[in-house]
Amino acid sequence: MERELTFEKPSVYKRLKGMLGVDFYRLFHTPLFYIFLAIAAIIPAMILGMTSIETAEGVTSPLYTNTWQVVAAGRPLYAVSSIAEYANMNMVFIFGGIMVSIFIGHDYKSGYVKQLFTTHAKKQDYILSKTAIGAFSMACMCVTYLLGTVLSGALVGASFSVDVGGLVCALLGKILMSLGWASLYTFLNVIFRRYFWVSILSCFFFGTGILIVGAGAIVGESVVLNLFLYGSSVYACLSGNFLTVLVCLCCSVAWTVIYGLLGTWILYKSDVY
Repeated sequence: MERELTFEKPSVYKRLKGMLGVDFYRLFHTPLFYIFLAIAAIIPAMILGMTSIETAEGVTSPLYTNTWQVVAAGRPLYAVSSIAEYANMNMVFIFGGIMVSIFIGHDYKSGYVKQLFTTHAKKQDYILSKTAIGAFSMACMCVTYLLGTVLSGALVGASFSVDVGGLVCALLGKILMSLGWASLYTFLNVIFRRYFWVSILSCFFFGTGILIVGAGAIVGESVVLNLFLYGSSVYACLSGNFLTVLVCLCCSVAWTVIYGLLGTWILYKSDVY
């Protein structure tokens, strides 16, 4: 009697593990990843060492007097009134978006996506893998940004006084928001997958939080803005607490699910080649 051959379908874990292995290999062999890590570390030095303000008496003084001001604002600032309130760790999210754009853009340009989806890969696995890579990249940039901040603050002699609990909560909130931002950038790049420069510009536009800043200018300091990625990123401030971290986590996870489902739906409904 001939034995019928059966093939067991790989589990979600095995499929995703294989795709993540490929993506992480590519990430660690992509020079731009290390360039962005270095840029993230240099940004605090540029902010602390090169920004100044001239008083009415004509005296020039540093724009920042405290090292941790370049990590996060002292309180949630949804409507930005000066560059001093805007230039902080949130800037690394823009570079993370560019990383996601490069990854997905290369996948389509090289034909890797066509090969991937005609073999065995599920489209939701592709979305999850790219989101994970983007979140990891941004989290790494947050770490190098922090290291650059500490070194720069010591070199320029800026104050290190801070509420340690608030600083820790701000850092955790920023890192947790990496997941939500990565899901947004993955979603945008799925939409503009054939137009690389459009995807780059869209990541820059949304990464700067222009829409939320505009909404903040209209509605004021409303906590309702915490429901959005940029709002929660701003909410991760030096006066934060456990509730702040929880809000950032919930917002990041919620938008990851929403953008993940939308991105997967678009891939299933459109020609991905």
